[in-house]
Amino acid sequence: MSSFHVRGAARPLIGELTVPGDKSIGHRAVIFASLATGRSRVRGLSAGEDNRRTVAAFRALGVTISDEDRELLIDGKGIDNLSAPAGDLDCGNSGTTMRLLAGVLASRPFTSRLIGDRYLEARPMKRVAEPLTRMGARITGRTNDNPLDMFAPLEITGGALRGIEHRSPHASAQVKSAVLLAGLAAEGITRVVEPARSRDHTERMLRAQGAPLVIDAQGAITLDPSGWDRVLAPLDVVVPGDLSSAAFLLGAAAIVPGSVVTVRGVGVNPTRTGLIDALTAMGVALSVEPVGEAAGEPLADITVWGSPLQGAVIGGELAVRAIDELPLLAALAAHARGQTRITGARELRVKESDRIAGTVALLRALGVAVEELDDGMVIEGAPLEGKSAGVKGGVIDSHGDHRIAMAGVVAALFATGPSRIDDIANVATSFPGFLTTLQHMGAEVVSTRDG
Repeated sequence: MSSFHVRGAARPLIGELTVPGDKSIGHRAVIFASLATGRSRVRGLSAGEDNRRTVAAFRALGVTISDEDRELLIDGKGIDNLSAPAGDLDCGNSGTTMRLLAGVLASRPFTSRLIGDRYLEARPMKRVAEPLTRMGARITGRTNDNPLDMFAPLEITGGALRGIEHRSPHASAQVKSAVLLAGLAAEGITRVVEPARSRDHTERMLRAQGAPLVIDAQGAITLDPSGWDRVLAPLDVVVPGDLSSAAFLLGAAAIVPGSVVTVRGVGVNPTRTGLIDALTAMGVALSVEPVGEAAGEPLADITVWGSPLQGAVIGGELAVRAIDELPLLAALAAHARGQTRITGARELRVKESDRIAGTVALLRALGVAVEELDDGMVIEGAPLEGKSAGVKGGVIDSHGDHRIAMAGVVAALFATGPSRIDDIANVATSFPGFLTTLQHMGAEVVSTRDG
């Protein structure tokens, strides 16, 4: 097992940095380019394992994808022309790969089998299988001793689909995207309604390719293929820097006094910027300087200065827009004065791990008082003031979840003693170079591997 070893910061963190390409946008760029008619170019794709799984899956489905001069050239086969894979499609740890692939394969006239690692195969898949089955696909999976849900491996036999109206009980960009991808090949209108607006990368990209998407004032999405020739235009995409990766560097700077860290060229899609609003509510000194667009997504340089933090209330729509960053925000709350209350985040229970339980466990391992809620947590901050209080060092088990591992590192960076974060291999799926980037900023973090 590999581990991070962290010593509490003895000096400010300083740096001007970039981060890997946004995974969410990268997955979609590869998928929609593969379904386009003609050659697409995708630059800035993350080198992480998750995006590579999506590339490998579409190669297995007959799409020609070449890597030249650090850009992908993708010869799209069109919506209806993918080939049956010769074997299983291995999604690794990537839930986005598996769920969006399910939407693509729901209409294909062959049977596919989607597999993943042990963490992905423990994640619930009924939420995507149910609407795709209503559209006409046949999907089977395991029960994992839970007859009310479905888990990978998933076997998908596609066929003629019909459009549906799907009213999702949860705001989920993955489920929304899977239904819309199936709707591209369905007869009739497909409509998706969510209780809150999830990230909109799919809508932006599909509209840029000429798909007949309409979004109303309440955020409901309608795909009406009548009169459409079922052709998606090729893409020329530069993938923006990943805000979810930048969050850990900005958070590290926020808790260490005297730090100044700038992350350049970060995507600041308004459906993703809950992090910035939450940092502001916690008293973080920051600036966001717009620097143009990439792939139809706004970009900015973000700078954070180390400063005292205060507790905050993070819930509702803000929690949805910061869902992936909530473990990091909880790590910052451990160092804030006063109480932080995070609610409306039950979706964290079904991520790569149960991130509510995992975050609570990491905070308790560092001596932080925290109450676990069904949909979040209440954290009693323990800021270091003089020689009193402060977050203690400890041993954290990330349970293979990259965001828990990275949040644990950030929480430990200004602890009063050393810490160890275990089971960190999957950090490479999200943020290749995380360790070396922190070291470049001046953090005392090293990795080791047992055996």
